[in-house]
Amino acid sequence: MKVFRTFLVVSLSVLAVAVDAASTNCGGSYPPTTSSAGSTAASTGSTATTASPSTASSGVGSLAVVTPVVDCANLLTANLTSIGGSGSNVTSATEVTSSGIKYCQVAGTLSTKIGWQVMLPVSTWTQRYMQIGCGGLCGSIQLSVGAADGSEEVSNGNFAMAGTDMAGGTDGTFGLDEDRVVAFAYRAVHLTALVSKQLILQYYGQKQKYAYFNGCSDGGREAVMEALRYPEDFNGIIAGAPAMLFQLQNSLHHGWLAASNTDSDTGKSILISSRLSILHDAVVAACDALDGLEDGLLSDPRLCNFDPKTIQCASDATDTSACLTEAEVGTVTKFYKGPTDSTSGKQLTVGEQQYGSELAWSGVCVPTSASAKGMSESIALAALRYLVFNDGPHANFTIADLKFEDATLEKLRPRHPLFDAVSPDLAPFKATGGKLILWHGWADPHISPRTTIRLHEGLVDQMGQAAVDEFERMYLLPGVHHCGDGEGMSAIDLVTPMLEWVESGSPPNAIMTKDAESAAGNFGQWASSGSMTGSGPPSSSARALLSQASTSSSGSAGSTSRSRPVYPYPALPKYTGSGDSSDAANYVESSALYTNKTAYWLGDDFFSAYTPIESP
Repeated sequence: MKVFRTFLVVSLSVLAVAVDAASTNCGGSYPPTTSSAGSTAASTGSTATTASPSTASSGVGSLAVVTPVVDCANLLTANLTSIGGSGSNVTSATEVTSSGIKYCQVAGTLSTKIGWQVMLPVSTWTQRYMQIGCGGLCGSIQLSVGAADGSEEVSNGNFAMAGTDMAGGTDGTFGLDEDRVVAFAYRAVHLTALVSKQLILQYYGQKQKYAYFNGCSDGGREAVMEALRYPEDFNGIIAGAPAMLFQLQNSLHHGWLAASNTDSDTGKSILISSRLSILHDAVVAACDALDGLEDGLLSDPRLCNFDPKTIQCASDATDTSACLTEAEVGTVTKFYKGPTDSTSGKQLTVGEQQYGSELAWSGVCVPTSASAKGMSESIALAALRYLVFNDGPHANFTIADLKFEDATLEKLRPRHPLFDAVSPDLAPFKATGGKLILWHGWADPHISPRTTIRLHEGLVDQMGQAAVDEFERMYLLPGVHHCGDGEGMSAIDLVTPMLEWVESGSPPNAIMTKDAESAAGNFGQWASSGSMTGSGPPSSSARALLSQASTSSSGSAGSTSRSRPVYPYPALPKYTGSGDSSDAANYVESSALYTNKTAYWLGDDFFSAYTPIESP
């Protein structure tokens, strides 16, 4: 076993797009110059000897800063027709200051109603490009960098950045336009990469040395889609909570959640968010110790077999403040079971709500009042009405119209090779030297982490473990919600390990996680954007309980901030039994506690190798 010795202890760094200084047109001329790139970032590492946590020097190579050779405003004349066709234009090119760093901010459109934005550092660019994915059904450009907690390359403005709105929109009506459907499925990300690289060459007089993609939620789907369809676009890809089984996740998964929490007689919601703590506390009490440490977190929820009926109120109960009603238990049981064929009882999706994720259900599949609806209903209806069926649109489709049966899955199959990114044949991406890091929170209420596990298993089955080890890693974060936040330790830096792997050939192993310092929202669709937010981080009282649980395991007092290593799947961190259990230094790498492969389900062949299609 390896003891986690050195790792990155850092604060959240987010590149905000909001301009904090007045925008001006670029002025003057810029002779090409280079200078030292400045400080290097800290990194993760491990050693076989026990030691106190310390900060290691980064394995990221120091690349020279390259400055522009033309005025920012010159990019207004960039010809994008060869990339996006007629009507593709740069609409603005101005200097802005964001988080104290000056950028040439370039925005424009492509002919199929794709919006894009590129941020080119004026004096801090170190020859790296990072494209950021967006969340939900997009419709907006997001340039906040996730999974980059403490990355100096991000906080110092060393990346040229870009993002696209995918030509999408939250209500799904873009599905009425086939060009926009194709753009959202895959094309917008690729075209934005081509535009960005052209602008980089024009602005700096040279190409980027390395290109990266970083996305979560639909951004995670976009990430894996790039590895599948355009293996030469990016050297390194970070895919968080990927919505890569789009066809089933946005229809059957969210549709099942909505239907399971709707009273068939009244149409009202059965389970509301104020009741979730009763359930979550019972799950933790029953299953927390199964991983060897009582810390309020389930390291692998698959070990848990909690029966909700154990907290069902008596039939004659008048006080239900500490128990769930029979109807509530029925809803919860369906949540944990996941969508099943109404005749055969077989599973229709690969994942379901995981034990320990209950607090994350608030606002997603469990509303705040019986008269309200969770987000799952709107997500499912947008997809079912306009996107997932070849015979659409079905503008008046309701959740009640959704049949949970194999026949529905078959109707979803035709667009599987268009929207989904679950083919395990990533040999072309590997052949380019590309690297892929998958990550997922175990308490994600939107997208089951078991979907990501299934892709990982598929890669191993298709390509072999040795080949997969050369280019892919997967990390699962206990107690972490959708793309961040939650009861677990969600602050993580995957950017630095990715740079080390791509640029220095040093593959990642142990990676440090710690408590997030603020409610950052969900990467891919941040809290301020008003959607895909779930319940956010735990309340102060919840954090206090988790901290209390942590310190009680070790006898230490006064610990309020936790840190812990995560290891490539299926390895787990194991508490050594001495020292503060909230300190990552007191953990070692341990073998998996759960070793069963994903059970067969009706759409299991979706994860077989297939050829993506170009249009519906």
